[in-house]
Amino acid sequence: MIPKKERITRLDYCQYLLVSQINYTLTNYAEHTEQFSHDMANRYLAGDEIRPRLVWENGNYSPLSG
Repeated sequence: MIPKKERITRLDYCQYLLVSQINYTLTNYAEHTEQFSHDMANRYLAGDEIRPRLVWENGNYSPLSG
């Protein structure tokens, strides 16, 4: 029996965007996660709107600032 893969969440993808230093492609994301494929990420992004402001606000935290 093939194990069922989890679905990608906004948190999963935003965390990837925040920690990725250079390469933000779906191919790179899929290569660095065991549970998500390129096709799964592509389908997720086709159905969700992640605005740059959302990523920026959640990633613009510095432990030195507060």
